[in-house]
Parts: sequence; C-alpha cells; structure tokens
Amino acid sequence: MDLIDDPSQAGNAPEFTVSEISGAVKRMIEGEFAHVRVRAEVGRVSRPRSGHVYLDLKDDRAVLSGVIWKGVAGRLATQPEEGMEVVATGRLTTFPGQSKYQIVIEEIAPAGVGALMAMLEKRKAQLAAEGLFAPERKTPIPYLPEVIGVITSPSGAVIRDILHRLRDRFPRRVLIWPVAVQGAACAPEVARAIEGFNALAPGGALPRPDLIIVARGGGSIEDLWGFNEEIVVRAAAASGIPLISAVGHETDTTLIDYAADRRAPTPTAAAEMAVPVRRDLLAWTAEQEARLTAALTQALARRGQRLSDLSRLLPRPETLLDGPRQRLDRAADRLPAALTMRANLGHVRLTRAGAGLRPSLLSTRIDHRRARLENAAGRLAPALARAARLKARELEERARRLDPERIREARARRGRDLDALSTRFARAAAAQAQAWRARLESLDRTRQTLGYTETLKRGYAVVRGDGAVVTSRKAAKSAASLEIEFADGRFTPAEAGVKPAAKKTPPKPPPEQGSLF
Repeated sequence: MDLIDDPSQAGNAPEFTVSEISGAVKRMIEGEFAHVRVRAEVGRVSRPRSGHVYLDLKDDRAVLSGVIWKGVAGRLATQPEEGMEVVATGRLTTFPGQSKYQIVIEEIAPAGVGALMAMLEKRKAQLAAEGLFAPERKTPIPYLPEVIGVITSPSGAVIRDILHRLRDRFPRRVLIWPVAVQGAACAPEVARAIEGFNALAPGGALPRPDLIIVARGGGSIEDLWGFNEEIVVRAAAASGIPLISAVGHETDTTLIDYAADRRAPTPTAAAEMAVPVRRDLLAWTAEQEARLTAALTQALARRGQRLSDLSRLLPRPETLLDGPRQRLDRAADRLPAALTMRANLGHVRLTRAGAGLRPSLLSTRIDHRRARLENAAGRLAPALARAARLKARELEERARRLDPERIREARARRGRDLDALSTRFARAAAAQAQAWRARLESLDRTRQTLGYTETLKRGYAVVRGDGAVVTSRKAAKSAASLEIEFADGRFTPAEAGVKPAAKKTPPKPPPEQGSLF
C-alpha cells in the first residue's frame, strides 16, 4: 500500500517548502530594513513573566507588531504605555511560527512634548485614583527638625543654596544622599534614596532624618521626567518621614509634588520651610520671657494685696483662745470629783464579783472535772486496742488477697491473650494486603488490555503526520512528513527508502489487519 500519492504535475514551476519560503522572506526583509525608525501610536502592550515586552505600533490604517527583549527593556528611559505616541528605532524581521513580520525595538522615545504631557496626565489620573495624592495621607512638617536629609546632586548649586539658607536661618545637621537628577538613573536612585532614609533605625549609628528634602534645579520637561516616574511617586507617598518636594522652579510641576507632604517652589524655599529663623525665635523668646516676668510680678503683687486685705478681717489670737481656755478650766475643776466617783463604782463591782468566788465551790468544780477525765482515760485504752485489732484484721485480709503466684498467673494469661490478638491481626493484615495486591494486578491487566499498545501487537499500526494522528487519506496526503508506529517501534517512510507511488486506489486491508484510525 502506498503511503503518499504523487501530486499532479505542475509543469516547470519550482517547488518550495514552507521553511524555504519563510527563510527567503526573512533574509529579504532583514536585508532591506536593517535599521528603521517608526513613528506610531502604542496599541496593546503585553509584559509576560519572561521580562520581554510585546506591543503593537499602529496608525489609522495599519498595525505593526513589535518586541523589546528583556535586556533592552530594562535600559529604556521611557517605558511604552498604551495610547502614547512614540518614535521606535530597531530592525524589521519575521516570525515564521505565525507567518508575520515584526520590529525588534532597540530604542523608544516619546514623539514630542505633546506625547509626554498626555502620558503624564494619564499617569497622574491613575495614581490619583489610587489615593496617593489624597490630603489625608500627608504628614505635617516638624517645626524644628534635628536632622534633615537632602536628596539631590552633590555637585550642583542646589545643595549649596540649601546649606547656605539653613546656615543663615537655623543651623541643623544635614545628611546628603547623592543621586542623579536627570537621565535614566534618576528615578531608581531617587526612589532608593527615599527608601534608604526611611530604613534608618532611630538612635542608630547614622541618625534617622526628621525631614527629607528632594531638590533639583529647573529644566525642561525631559530633564525633570525622572521625578514623574511611578517608582518615585510611590516611594514619596510611602515615606514615613515628612517629605518636601523642591523640584524645578515655581512654574515647574512634577508628580512627586502631589505625593510629597509639602511642595516648595524652589530648593531655597524648601530650606526656609524646613527651619524657622533663629534670630526671630530668640527675639520671640526674649519677648515672651519679659511678658512672663511682668505677668508673674503683677500676679504676686495682686496676691500679696489680697492676703493683706484678708488678714485684717481675722480676729486676734488671744481672742480666739479665750473660749477654749475657759472650757479647760471648768473641766479641770470637775476632774477630781469624777475620778473619785469612778473609783468607788469600780470597788463596788469588784466586791460583788468576789462574793461568789468561795474555795469550796472551786474545789467541787475541780473534783467533777477530774472524775470526768479519769472516766474518759479508762475508756481510751480498750478503744485503742479494739481499733488496732480491727486494722490488723483488715491488713491480714488484704495481704491474703495479694498473692504473688496469682498475680503471675494473671499476667501470663493476659500475655497469651495479647499474643493471640497479635497473631490474628497479622493474618488479617496480610490477607487484606494480598486482596488489594490481587485487585491492583487485575486492574493493571485490564488497563494494558484496553490500551492501544495491545492492539498494535495484533498487527495494527498508528499513523502520525506532522506530530498529529492521521485519520483519513486526505490528511495523509496533506502532511509534510509521516511516521508509522508498530508494536516494536516507530519509523518514517524516508528511513525505509519508500518513494511516493503513482496515484491509484489503494487495496482494502484484510479484515484482520489495518490502521486503527
């Protein structure tokens, strides 16, 4: 039986495989469009877990697929977002698996200020919807911070202006975290600086700032773009330390200004917000001290005058003691007679009590108590003896029941019962395991009988074309390659040197053999 029929004759036209056509198209496209720049709107953007970025570049009439490999995506200054107008630079290539062409993007940038502003407004709305700009999230600025953390470039004029203004107003300790204030490294370095200041432990070797100032001088929207990145805005919103944003001049606005606790129009203004003027504080303190001294003097004078007025209303001490002194004299006059009367009453009560205490009465009571004691002592000895005999009999009865031989017999009997139970349990467990094993073997034999491998042993075969099972003659003719599986292995017609035969009707297979499908 021929596996593949000869195709109809097509004259002198050459025949190409699909792979040959795909390779030729790929070489032509990559040769003609080795390096291109495309201005378009970003459509669908996909970021799988591999780290690559897949997107669509489109205009009003066509769509071009694009891919940004993982290494390039991590270095991009601007990440593509849906709806953003960009200029993409890269090379055209093809993807034979889906018969389409695409651009491998090596660099991507917004197509002008309008695109940047549109992306900025979209990002602002998204972050505002998450509540990162809500007023209730903002923390009050401390009135006089001990340590101020400044995040800026250490080589610019901004840090000198801040330090100069702090020195003039109120000198404080300043920690400087140097960062790049523009370019691709700006956003990650600023975010790490904010998180680093917040990670400092209070009371540690490096003091934790009470206030953070993020500062940069003025510039274009491209220069300030690092402070519009989402990573910087989220770090500022999550900061546990109050943060002042001083990015650009008064007319410059970035997204970090909305997430910060306070916005300063300039870096110098941020320093003025951070600390008060020391001379003003000293003058105010001196004024408050003078007012306090005057208020205390006046209060003491008023209270002294009030005390003098009240003291004039009090009577003289001699007058206050006249009444108590007179009462004391009257009590002293009555005391001797009262003491004599008290002594007489006590003598009468003692005489009455002593009249009933006769020696004969005490002797009678003592004799009566002695007789009761001797009677009780006579009954005590027999009672103790009876109790001892009773306890002895109970002890002998319990001793007779505690026979060692009977205990050993009971223990041996219990041991024999335990051995018998163990033997029965072992036999039951072995019988159950044997039954389960027999059932498992029966199920395995049934599985093997129902599997297609047993059918192959009876002379049947499985035909596969392009990795899938072939179930019809039409599918076999359209397959690029065929593979036949027998009971003892697989092979392809190319291995056996079989050539396609002329088109003819294949004979019917015998009833006992043939294809399963």
